[in-house]
Amino acid sequence: MSIDIKEIVKDAKTIAISGHERPDGDCIGSTLALYNYIKKIVAKDVKVEIFLDKLGPRYSYLKGYDEVDSVFGRRQPYDVFFGLDSSTVDRYGNAGKYYEKAAVTVCIDHHVSNQGFGTYRFIDGDASSTGELVFRLIPDEELDEDIAVCLYSAIISDTGVLKYSCTSPATLKAVARLIEFDFDFTYVVDRSFYEKTYVQNQLLGRALVESVRFLENRAIFTVVTKRMLKFYDALPKDLDGIVNQLLLTKGVSCAILLYEMDDMTYKVSMRSDDSVDVSKIALVYGGGGHVKAAGCTMKGTSHDVINSLSAYIEAELDRSQA
Repeated sequence: MSIDIKEIVKDAKTIAISGHERPDGDCIGSTLALYNYIKKIVAKDVKVEIFLDKLGPRYSYLKGYDEVDSVFGRRQPYDVFFGLDSSTVDRYGNAGKYYEKAAVTVCIDHHVSNQGFGTYRFIDGDASSTGELVFRLIPDEELDEDIAVCLYSAIISDTGVLKYSCTSPATLKAVARLIEFDFDFTYVVDRSFYEKTYVQNQLLGRALVESVRFLENRAIFTVVTKRMLKFYDALPKDLDGIVNQLLLTKGVSCAILLYEMDDMTYKVSMRSDDSVDVSKIALVYGGGGHVKAAGCTMKGTSHDVINSLSAYIEAELDRSQA
């Protein structure tokens, strides 16, 4: 069931918009698209604020980028809180306090693991991205170039520039409409998806060199430690793209990136082909995501984590071959 943004905010005096912690391109693009739409079209005289964890420069070309609040210092509750691209309230991170105190809450999300929450919700696990959902919510005649660039950035992020299987005819129709605004979409693709810093390339190279195949070479993993990040003077966001590159290894059906967050604590990012439902595995450990892209946080040594995941991955591989 869809929702009516104008109806939801018609009596609001304060509006907050946020997404999941450590936001990716879909989260950033979709939240900024909604922010621009509400500020410019829906509620011009209402206080609208957007909260996201500190952003790197990759998406600085998006309208509203400089207006993102990464301090989360506001104490007064909001009349309406929009939460995007998050399957659980916990994933809002520092913005979770705004969700908890808001008079009205709205969840817009495309993760299959989302069980549904919020006063209003627009959840479609078959959608390619949250950006595609926001596109559906904005009347065609109210789109503009700034909103289109944000939505295009969101959609190409979660579809691998329209490569992943989540790309549907509806996705392509949305993109076709967005590029009618005649912005430089080649620049957007290169800037937001392919461009890497020298440090990111160094980390990618090291991660690939130190990767290990297992389960008869059908799965692969690599580990990035805190010490490695310190050595390269890098940040967690510099790990973007590593797990996707691992999945391109011939014969591999499931790829795993372990990032050491703390001693004996790892952020686990998983990617797969049609053989493994990684969202099902992530749910076992309190995470979530999509069938082919999911994540969670696990404790133990890196070997403990991989050993724990192996049984589930093997079961999925056996199921697909049955």
